[in-house]
Amino acid sequence: MTFNSPQASFRKPVYLDYAATTPVAPQVAAKMAECLTLEGNFANPASRSHLFGWQAEEAVENARAQIANLIGADTREVVWTSGATEANNLALKGVAENYRTQHSTGGHIVISAIEHKAVLDPAAWLEQKGFSVTRLLPNHEGIITPENVESALRDNTFLVSIMQVNNELGGINDIKSLSEICKPRGILFHSDAAQSVGKTAVDVKNLGVDLLSISAHKFYGPKGVGALYVRRASDVKIAAQIHGGGHERNMRSGTLATHQCVGMGEAAELAQAEMSNDAERISQLRELLWHGIADLPNVKRNSGCAKSVSGILNVTFANNGAQGFDGEMLLLSLRDLAVSSGSACNSASMSPSYVLKAIGLNDTQAQASLRFSVGRYTTREEIEFAVEHIRGTVTKLLRTSS
Repeated sequence: MTFNSPQASFRKPVYLDYAATTPVAPQVAAKMAECLTLEGNFANPASRSHLFGWQAEEAVENARAQIANLIGADTREVVWTSGATEANNLALKGVAENYRTQHSTGGHIVISAIEHKAVLDPAAWLEQKGFSVTRLLPNHEGIITPENVESALRDNTFLVSIMQVNNELGGINDIKSLSEICKPRGILFHSDAAQSVGKTAVDVKNLGVDLLSISAHKFYGPKGVGALYVRRASDVKIAAQIHGGGHERNMRSGTLATHQCVGMGEAAELAQAEMSNDAERISQLRELLWHGIADLPNVKRNSGCAKSVSGILNVTFANNGAQGFDGEMLLLSLRDLAVSSGSACNSASMSPSYVLKAIGLNDTQAQASLRFSVGRYTTREEIEFAVEHIRGTVTKLLRTSS
């Protein structure tokens, strides 16, 4: 595919790392600004003795309802957190602590081997505390199958945690099918939905999940705020991990940041309104990017096409046994693009991506892979520029290394 070199009327470097974080939508920033100063809605939502507190509480509860509407939940099932990392920790550790209280022993947890570190690390911590953990390997597209889950279950399995969308590959797991395996066995099901909520339709009732983690900054809301969906049922109990006042129905203490909650709520409402249009346009731009570089030597798409979220494209530049390029060299050479070699949480590490290795890539291929992620504010002009920049950079590197 050939493009005419566009006039650079946009800011460089071009941002293609939307899976790491998204910019706050202007409407969201405006709503948040209204909750910061004396003239605005700045009060403590837990202050129930005066009008200022009542107004702040009303704003927070309206935002809670906006999030509940986005995922098909009851407002009483939405627990505020500082983000998906805290939500994941609360889900895994909270359920595990409750299990140990009831059984006086550690039970069995099932996760996937390609979960975000916000699930892998709490699971490893629980392992040190006497719980056993099974880490399921995905198929070559990064998908966990029902057969994977069913074969791993034991008599003392009490929790399964499988992400809905993988943050490096974009693969979408069939969470409904996975949760249906657990339900008749009385096993709770948690899903890290940081990369799916706000980007693809999520209905917690239809999915059959008991717990689901959400992050605002993945769908054009602010950093530092998220939520955990906790299904209202007698068999779904979590022990609080943060104590000090009994906020959020004794599940998560701490003064709520009104502006953060309001921002997340506004972002949720915008996402619900724009989701269909966003997904179609972003998918088109992602495919435009892929087809623009697909004919380069030794290039292969790591992320699947059929079952993937709209914005993520993971590509290796070392297919067919080629030596390829070091990932750091590629990133430094693509100086006019903001992309990543994996999860943002692992960007300081030079180790090959554990996600890519889990789907069968060797060290050379994994280290020569990049994740491009497209978002709401990406333009066709930027994609055309990215294609030209990638093609020129790869050609130059090939010429230098030959």
